[in-house]
Amino acid sequence: MRGKKRLLVVFVCLVTLVIVFAKCMDFQKREPVKKDAVAGAETCRKCHTSIYDAYLHNPHHNTTQAITTDDLTHGQMPGSNVYEFNDRLKLVVEKREGGMYQVAYFDGKETIARKFDLAIGSGKRAYTYGYWEGSRLNQLPLSYFRQVNQWANSPGFPTNMVYFERPIGSRCLECHASFVDKTVVQTGALTVGEDLDAKSLVYGIDCERCHGPAGQHVAFHLDSPEVKKAKYIVLYQNLTRKQKNDACAICHSGNDVTVDRSTFAFKPGDNLSDYYRNSRATFAKLEEDVHGNQSQMLAKSKCFIQSKDMTCNSCHNTHEELKGNLSIYSQRCVSCHQTQKHSVETLRKGMLKTNCIDCHMPKQTSKLISFQAARTTKVSPYLLRTHHIAIYTSAGK
Repeated sequence: MRGKKRLLVVFVCLVTLVIVFAKCMDFQKREPVKKDAVAGAETCRKCHTSIYDAYLHNPHHNTTQAITTDDLTHGQMPGSNVYEFNDRLKLVVEKREGGMYQVAYFDGKETIARKFDLAIGSGKRAYTYGYWEGSRLNQLPLSYFRQVNQWANSPGFPTNMVYFERPIGSRCLECHASFVDKTVVQTGALTVGEDLDAKSLVYGIDCERCHGPAGQHVAFHLDSPEVKKAKYIVLYQNLTRKQKNDACAICHSGNDVTVDRSTFAFKPGDNLSDYYRNSRATFAKLEEDVHGNQSQMLAKSKCFIQSKDMTCNSCHNTHEELKGNLSIYSQRCVSCHQTQKHSVETLRKGMLKTNCIDCHMPKQTSKLISFQAARTTKVSPYLLRTHHIAIYTSAGK
């Protein structure tokens, strides 16, 4: 009897081992990955390490960032942390327990304090900031402008009062982040607003925002590392000229059109007109601004019109960080314009190969963004480089 029990125990153990072993053998057999499955940008690093590491320093990657330390500007902080509206009202940037805050004081008494939760903008020129209030994301009243290394009133904010209630909607994040989950909610009898899921926010423009969902691509190549040809991912070399430019224009066409669909859904190869209502017809009638309308400005340039294959990527490699490197960009101009005639003065200064950009793509004042320093009524211009490539007489002088 005792021998039968022992035999039964051995049999059960063997069956258990067989089941476990079978599961181990079947471990690599994943469930089929859906076409739109997201892999997460971190998975790209396993196979594309050098590209991924370089992109970490690109302005696109850094266009939204969570603030987790007291480093608000990623560089030299302003000499003063106080912004005075007048003798009685001021805003102060303060370090407190739990983080950095913008604090309003009236007659020396604190009236409201809100925490820096995230920065919007790459920081090459400026940062504006947001704070979470439940499921609402609001803009903080002070922004940082690198060109003057000062805190200034956030663009569009009142100049005679402290305002903390301006919402940052999903539309803003569609060009400054890669995803956020939203719910449309009724805020009044005839008004609606948005609840945003802070935990779902994917900061910056990540790999899949430009290359499309990579779940299938990653799963396939992890299972088949011997296959070197990229599968289940959009290759830009296979896109048409229009499709390549649309992939950039989805964020670089401004914010002055009616959006029919969330551009978070845009994938390379899609048509821009499926997201922006009457976009191509509308854009031609608008007065472009150097902030956001780069696509339209480029399209009006003779370089673009006379070329059969010029795209945004002819000058920009979004995997690298070349912001402000005028010499390298100028070399890309010269690669197509080797025979262009220039003045004796231009040639004498040696600018032909080192700085085409300041003459043919000069910085211009944005009509949409400006800033105001403390205790002044003067509005300071916000300068951005035009993408309408042309001959600018004033710039040449």
